[in-house]
Amino acid sequence: MLIRKRRGWEIPERLATPEDVYLNRRQFLRALGATGLGVFGTLIGCQQVDGRSVTEASPPVPGLPPPSATAHLYPAKRNERFTLDRPLTDEAVAARYNNFYEFSPRKERVYRLVEAFQTRPWQVEVTGLVKKPVTFDIDDLVRRMPLEERLYRFRCVEAWSMAVPWTGFPIKAFVNLVEPLSSAKYMRMVTFYNPEQAVGMNDDTFPWPYFEGLTMAEATNELALFVTGIYGHELTKQHGAPIRLVVPWKYGYKSIKSIVRIEFVEQQPPTFWSTLVPREYDFWANVNPDVPHPRWSQATERLIGTNERRPTLLYNGYGEFVADLYRT
Repeated sequence: MLIRKRRGWEIPERLATPEDVYLNRRQFLRALGATGLGVFGTLIGCQQVDGRSVTEASPPVPGLPPPSATAHLYPAKRNERFTLDRPLTDEAVAARYNNFYEFSPRKERVYRLVEAFQTRPWQVEVTGLVKKPVTFDIDDLVRRMPLEERLYRFRCVEAWSMAVPWTGFPIKAFVNLVEPLSSAKYMRMVTFYNPEQAVGMNDDTFPWPYFEGLTMAEATNELALFVTGIYGHELTKQHGAPIRLVVPWKYGYKSIKSIVRIEFVEQQPPTFWSTLVPREYDFWANVNPDVPHPRWSQATERLIGTNERRPTLLYNGYGEFVADLYRT
């Protein structure tokens, strides 16, 4: 008799957001966009699912870029290996609460400030210790990669969290495509620089453009994604369109947005926050409830949208995938 042991981050299917509810929401949003309705719609009714109130239709989501040449690839097929221990965060909530300092340090303002941000045309340069440096048009890159949707928890070092359906491709597939040299030990990423479109970049107390890094072992871990979509459509501007990093076992400040350059290097690269505030933010940024931030506890997290408090999980609950990366 085969007995399947449930993983630490999995829950019974009865507790997950029903797929038909989620798909109905996707269909409604696509239809709403086709009608040309304004950004500020109204809620339209609710239904009860497993005793919970589920909105059938929410206001149109701000920050959606014009459809690109690859818009038809969304929604991508969901990878069912990755489930959640909580309902998905409502898309309208997630779209209006974003850490994107290039636009504003105030999370509730970011979505209001991205309208002028242009995400096409967009190129991603690959350089450094790689067999053949190359520059990809973002749509050409997306066409070459195996897109899939994954449900991941996302946790901020500020002790709030959400649950998001990201669409993207494993970084390992990208690494296999560009073939870095064996001497490459780290992957460094850099975001765009355009103070005219991103008003937060006019604050010269920050070391713009934003830059981040992973070890090659982290980058090629099966959880690590380059993300190009969210909630069944292309990535919104405030979430980091057209391409961002998601590593769900780390604090969210590692998740660089709107990437324009990927470098393969031999030495550990500095990162934006470890450069700016080294006492508070290091290169590793691993979620560990036993290691408090210098100014607050990491023992619990607040789910945005509901304000429910939950205990923080070691490695955000993904230890079976990543714990071996950090054993000495």
